[in-house]
Amino acid sequence: MMPDRRRWPANTRVAAARLKGEVAVDRFVDPVTRAVVLPVADLKAAPGGRRDRQVLFGERLNVYEVADGHAFVEAQKDGYTGYVAEAALAEAPAPTHIVCTAATHVYPAADIKVPERFGLSLGARVQVIGTDAKFAQTPEGFIPIRHLRPLDSPEPDPVAVSERLIGTPYLWGGNSRAGIDCSGLVQAGCVACGIACPGDSDMQERELGAALPEDATLKRGDLLFWKGHVAWVADETRILHANGFDMAVVYEGIDAAIARIEAQGDGKVTARRRLG
Repeated sequence: MMPDRRRWPANTRVAAARLKGEVAVDRFVDPVTRAVVLPVADLKAAPGGRRDRQVLFGERLNVYEVADGHAFVEAQKDGYTGYVAEAALAEAPAPTHIVCTAATHVYPAADIKVPERFGLSLGARVQVIGTDAKFAQTPEGFIPIRHLRPLDSPEPDPVAVSERLIGTPYLWGGNSRAGIDCSGLVQAGCVACGIACPGDSDMQERELGAALPEDATLKRGDLLFWKGHVAWVADETRILHANGFDMAVVYEGIDAAIARIEAQGDGKVTARRRLG
């Protein structure tokens, strides 16, 4: 079976040292760790190619090669492999906190009335080097302290995390408040809760939780899968998902969604899974 290129840190020139004996390339290398230093960056299938996923500010990437303005990388978060613009990466201090609101701003001073430097999305990671009653100081500037959560203090409810992104526009391969897709929404909730989660819905269907029988009573936090799509179960009657029909993150009735998706030609539910 051919390896899945999405989690295969090897191209035609270089490969991770751990793959010696499994692939023929010119060089086997140990990675160099770099951080994402833009609010969001595309992780692409090839240099200049289409977006597979996105990586957020502060995320750590294993870098195996830099050439022609692109870095060949493996995301430490989920093992996703691809190409990121070299300019999006740099050495940076280890993060201590994660953005826990849908979005926030970084200010040059501890003052909400000064012009912000840039914005960050839910899931971005920063190093906090000082705090006061209202702000956390980071190397990049000041962030409202209410918008951050320590990395070592995961949240309890992945659906509640994902609900903060209601209204976010749908974006294929998106992972941020500016735009997100179905698997990005699920991953955002899981990562905030310390649950290991791959990046794409087919991987999530194979790897997240345990299978439920078709007649199981669904509860909050369960996952419904279709071919190429995934949704959170919000409660006994509704799902929460980023979808191309509404072009946004929305609630939808479970029965209505199942009927609509089948009617539009995308098939029946392929799996029901429950996180442990």
